[in-house]
Amino acid sequence: MEQSPALSGEELAALRERYRLERERRVRPDGVRQYLGADAEFGYYAADPYAGEPAEREPVRDRVDVAVVGGGFGGILAGARLRQKGVRRVRVIEKGGDFGGTWYWNRYPGIHCDIEAHVYLPMLDETGYVPEWKYAPGEEIRRHAVRIAEKSDLYADALFSTAVTSLTWDDTSETWIVTTDRGDKFRATYVVTATGTLSELKLPGIPGIETYRGHTFHTSRWDYGYTGGTPDGGLTGLADKRVGVVGTGATGIQVVPKLAEDAGHLYVFQRTPSTVDVRANRRTTARDVGADRPGWATERRDNFLRIVSGEQVDQDLVADRWTSSAGLLEKLVPSFRRQGDREVFEAAYEAADAAKMNEIRARVDETVTDPETAEKLKPWYRYACKRPTFSDLYLQAFNRDNVTLVDTADTHGIERMTERGVVVGDTEYELDCLIFATGFSVGVSGVHSGRLPVTGRGGVRLQDAWRAHGPRTLHGFTSNGFPNLIQLGGTQSASSVNYTHVLDEHAVHAAALISAAEARGAVVEPSREAEDAWLAVCAQDAPDHEWFHAECTPGYYNAEGRGRPNGPTAYPHGAAAFHDLLRRWRDESVDEVLRARAATADRKV
Repeated sequence: MEQSPALSGEELAALRERYRLERERRVRPDGVRQYLGADAEFGYYAADPYAGEPAEREPVRDRVDVAVVGGGFGGILAGARLRQKGVRRVRVIEKGGDFGGTWYWNRYPGIHCDIEAHVYLPMLDETGYVPEWKYAPGEEIRRHAVRIAEKSDLYADALFSTAVTSLTWDDTSETWIVTTDRGDKFRATYVVTATGTLSELKLPGIPGIETYRGHTFHTSRWDYGYTGGTPDGGLTGLADKRVGVVGTGATGIQVVPKLAEDAGHLYVFQRTPSTVDVRANRRTTARDVGADRPGWATERRDNFLRIVSGEQVDQDLVADRWTSSAGLLEKLVPSFRRQGDREVFEAAYEAADAAKMNEIRARVDETVTDPETAEKLKPWYRYACKRPTFSDLYLQAFNRDNVTLVDTADTHGIERMTERGVVVGDTEYELDCLIFATGFSVGVSGVHSGRLPVTGRGGVRLQDAWRAHGPRTLHGFTSNGFPNLIQLGGTQSASSVNYTHVLDEHAVHAAALISAAEARGAVVEPSREAEDAWLAVCAQDAPDHEWFHAECTPGYYNAEGRGRPNGPTAYPHGAAAFHDLLRRWRDESVDEVLRARAATADRKV
């Protein structure tokens, strides 16, 4: 932890009190219940605006080697790494109309990645592609997802506009029976779930939302038929419209500048301002990133991961606001930074935190011309309370005459909706269109939420097996009682701010497990003892971050102000160390999860 200018006792006490007061303004008694899912009467918010009605087809009744649930980067990478291992029949099942996952659904104006594209986009070395921008626009990312899928021949057996409805293990044949909402019922020797952490969109539960007569949509289902334009802007359909946008997180930060350019008038409804740091996006060349030599992308990606995981490196290859603020990520992505005297560490951490947040608040004053608006845009909380955002356009948008910031902190958000618009305090804002930039239920996949029921050996449901004591896995991937099921995700593994890197390492691991099982004629399943040992590893050095998040402003990191539960939920030493651990385990101990197949198992396709 770098030393920052020390705060006096009075300054520190005043800052803590300001953070506390601002937090209390925003905590709602209903917590996460304030949001609605896009189902039942609001199911139209989740409809696919890009593929239209799916084409009629006959239900599938065959058998594949591997069924991959989800066609985002996790599923694509799993399929690609399986192809590299020589697996023949890999079927990806995706509810969208094509590959891309988050980048298929999210095509709103201004969308870019917030991680440098040269480390965010996976398999650059293998595909020979060099991103055109330091932070790539969404369409470039989506096309890269398609590029990997095409190169890996994943389209041949894929099922699009199709949602898996159940996964059931058949003990006799030692295969998984996969059913879908299109009437499919087929068998797979292995199942890899890659349902993502940003797949269940959410809407604010505003009273009267069903009575509003204007136009509405969620940013992940952008209605260009109404707005006109493209992700690059030119939203001519909004020229005479009064437009409202709800949400000022990562999506709102990107979409507001484009709406501000084209809407007749834009109202931005904000409960909590984001930290908005410098983006400095620019076009790049192959020489800029060292792409003229083999392995450049892997080296750059590993360098970034080690920096944001708290490890020492000789050179910072990415050199952006993520890496310069890496020391403040300890409360978001646990690592081994917690060394030495805890009080000394926390004091240095808080001083560095205060210096960074003062810098971010000063940037608001320097950029926004109206002092009252600037004050509302300042984030009064600690850096790791929310995922940081980056923009050179967002704050500037509030200098326009056609943009109004509506602060809803004291009313805990929009109070109600009417036929004509929304009500905040004593004011009704009449709107022609209301756009929800309210994001997703982070970490809530279909498997973990129970929307995708998984039934293992002996008819035991995964939800039931985990109900009493929480998830039980080895390395976050496999579980006793659920043979040949490999889950990709962050539970009891390790995460990072660059999640595609994590997903690629997970995909490599999944492919290695399946390849080893095929080579030995085995089934993949850890013992209860192996699970216990892994849970002990996760628990042994688990950081105490509950107090930190309990003091944060409400958001998805702390269950909307309810704190962050402790427990063995992740590997505590960071993603870089976790990936090293997986490599050693595959070399030395993979046999511990392999058991002989039953003699009666039918292996014929």
